[in-house]
Amino acid sequence: MHYLSESQNPALAQQTLGSVEILSFSGLGLTPIDCVVLSHAIRLCDTIKYLDLLNCRIQCEGLQRLGPVLHKCQYLGLGDNNLGDSGVKLVSAALRNPDCKIQILRLDRVGLTDSGAEDLASALSTNPSLTWLNLTGNSLTDRCVPALRRLILTLPRLEQIWLGVNKFGPTGEKELRSLQEPRPGLTVDV
Repeated sequence: MHYLSESQNPALAQQTLGSVEILSFSGLGLTPIDCVVLSHAIRLCDTIKYLDLLNCRIQCEGLQRLGPVLHKCQYLGLGDNNLGDSGVKLVSAALRNPDCKIQILRLDRVGLTDSGAEDLASALSTNPSLTWLNLTGNSLTDRCVPALRRLILTLPRLEQIWLGVNKFGPTGEKELRSLQEPRPGLTVDV
């Protein structure tokens, strides 16, 4: 991808990358420059069915470079990266894009807190395509339960939401689990 980017030959890059559907970099350390190159490559692809950036040590700076193209992915795996709320805010911007195709979103162990979860829930409420969301291993508490509740009740296609290993109290956990009752086929894992 670096060579294609450096070639400054859009036709060659489009011909090479236009039909790519799967990009997996799981476990590889990506620098902000790598993220610029990856963003350029994704821009040339028609649709990315699977973008796996799990444990790539990208932080906000790298994610900021990828932000303008994240909406093109159907599966977006960003777990095990130190994104924090500001990084998740960049993902929220992609989710608000009217052309967003994200169906499966992994934000497990990214340093998400209640305020970031509330922004994420707001962004997801505008994304009817989401079917699977993983928020495991963050720092979510009972404070964000109302936002998660609204999210779960307003996303008609949501099939699974993973919320385990957070900091919910017994009341918050019970309230989240109870959301499965009005939605047959929905799994809420707390």
